[in-house]
Amino acid sequence: MPDGFLDHPRPLAFAHRGGAAHFPENSWPAFEHAVKLGYAYLETDAHATSDGVLVAFHDKTLDRVTDRSGAIAGLPAAEVAAARIGGTEPIPPLADLLGAWPDVRFNIDIKDAPAVRPLADLIRKAGAWDRVCITSFSAARLFAFRRLLERPVCMATSPVGAAALRSGLPGRLLSGAFSARSVRCAQLPISMATAPLIGRAHAAGLQVHIWTVNDPELMASLLDLGVDGIMTDQTELLRDVLIGRGEWHPRA
Repeated sequence: MPDGFLDHPRPLAFAHRGGAAHFPENSWPAFEHAVKLGYAYLETDAHATSDGVLVAFHDKTLDRVTDRSGAIAGLPAAEVAAARIGGTEPIPPLADLLGAWPDVRFNIDIKDAPAVRPLADLIRKAGAWDRVCITSFSAARLFAFRRLLERPVCMATSPVGAAALRSGLPGRLLSGAFSARSVRCAQLPISMATAPLIGRAHAAGLQVHIWTVNDPELMASLLDLGVDGIMTDQTELLRDVLIGRGEWHPRA
């Protein structure tokens, strides 16, 4: 099983979109800041340009956070590269992020179907089998991605898997299905973070990671509930909370 991604001491601290509270989301300065703080895990998103170049970007279109417009899947890489997040920062190619910090692990959300094959190709080319965890709001994208790889990587629950955990079925009954799909963690919104669900996920052999948590008291209460990881925009705040609890485990 692909356990390498999750073998860091817990709780795991994820810089959501690089740490969007401090610098523009999914920008080089955000990722660099999180790495300097000691984060071993960066969370980001994957879209593919019309010519198959993967970029770390959340939205389907450039409109919300850049000085340009248009759907990424309909634009060539050269045009996407000319866009600036917040008017100042270039959009990072995902291959460059993976290459920048070989010891850092990446939680990657497949945001659109055109990104599936390029992402599988990138992981294979980079040999990043133990450095990535793949997630998506689309079970179809995860299924298609899984079929493209000749060896497994860590994957998070699809919405179908999350619904199964929420249904109340005993975790031990779900463990085989998750294991067969290389699902090693449940990455869930705050609203689903209850003690019974966390218990079922653990019984199914899954770690539980909660997003997106930006309040220190909520961070502490979730950790007390037994979650295994927290995703945050407030990277400095989460680090301070974990230091105060003696649970901060920075990258080596």
